[in-house]
Amino acid sequence: MQTENEDEDEASCEEYVARSDFTGSSTDQLSFSRGDILLVHAKPSSEWWWAELQGVIGYVPASYMSQDAAGEEDPSIEDPWQDEEYFGNYGTLRLHLEMLSDKSRTEAYRQVILNNSASLSSKRVMDLGCGTGIISLFCVQLARPSMVYAVEASSMAEYTRQLVKQNGYDEVVTVLQGRAEEIELPEQVDVLVSEWMGNCLLFEFMVESVLLARDRWLRDGGTMWPSSAALTFVPCQADSYYAEKMAFWERPYGLDFTPLQPLAQQEFFTKPKFSHIIEPCDCLAAPCDVISLDMYTLQVGDLEEMKGQFHFCVEKSAVFHGFTAWFTVCFESLEAGGATHKKNSDAPFSLQANTLEADIVHARQACKCMRRRLDQWNNCPPEKSCLETFPMWR
Repeated sequence: MQTENEDEDEASCEEYVARSDFTGSSTDQLSFSRGDILLVHAKPSSEWWWAELQGVIGYVPASYMSQDAAGEEDPSIEDPWQDEEYFGNYGTLRLHLEMLSDKSRTEAYRQVILNNSASLSSKRVMDLGCGTGIISLFCVQLARPSMVYAVEASSMAEYTRQLVKQNGYDEVVTVLQGRAEEIELPEQVDVLVSEWMGNCLLFEFMVESVLLARDRWLRDGGTMWPSSAALTFVPCQADSYYAEKMAFWERPYGLDFTPLQPLAQQEFFTKPKFSHIIEPCDCLAAPCDVISLDMYTLQVGDLEEMKGQFHFCVEKSAVFHGFTAWFTVCFESLEAGGATHKKNSDAPFSLQANTLEADIVHARQACKCMRRRLDQWNNCPPEKSCLETFPMWR
């Protein structure tokens, strides 16, 4: 017979449905399948909840949970509100300030245009996802193409028109508001340029829109900028960050707070840490490209699943906290030279082997409340490889 307290506990639980499969990477994480019904007992953080499945209790990722039967709906149907929210974010200045303040990104595009200014003269250019139009403005300022089609799906397009006119370039730059899949141009273009890369290269998955625009509007023999891209991994240690987030809970103010360490590990070490700067001495092996994209030959169908491999020979004894990842993009030169664009991100574990090897798979699956889902290889014991799935919006 249940006690009164047990009845109260059950009444306070909330029932959720799993949106997709999840395999726990530690003993305190639950594994479940899409459509499973879980009882959520507590929500200690926005990322991880304390839940129960078939009498077993553990942490579950909140982004996998839904209070409707999402798993039973047609996965091919995308909700319109997701586009509205995604493009709505790009209609605000916050993201554009962040991007324009990224000098390495902005200067890379400016330098490519400057280096190819003679060849760009009299060319027709499409700037896809132009935002405030900075790349389009660089083209006219530095190279004087015959026409630039600046394509932006968000409401920022109206302000981009004002910026183009304010700078006196409205006779050359035409701003078109709409998605790449829907807009119409009066002609094909010689150059398709876009800053489509997200965190770990593929986050937000704008690359699909770039490929669709390429197939519709880039003339035969035209130029793609970037022309190629690669995602690079290196195993690393992050001792100071790990100590800051974990050792703190040992005896703050002379009290034993170690029961909070498992929660700290869940909150701080099960998701990427962005813009993490590592020293060369933090790297445990030579870097390795795990995914490479040729923007001329890559097809939309290829994006359904992209596979790569890595094999690292660990060069020193250390604690393996995780991988530092960055991407490199290359711009084909129309004249001579070229340019690359790099960014870093970091995500933690413990190493007891002299090699690390695994397959990495990026797969896309439509899922209610998530336009795009990225599957990323996450940390697991050295003697085996595993795949952990992180639903990511768009």
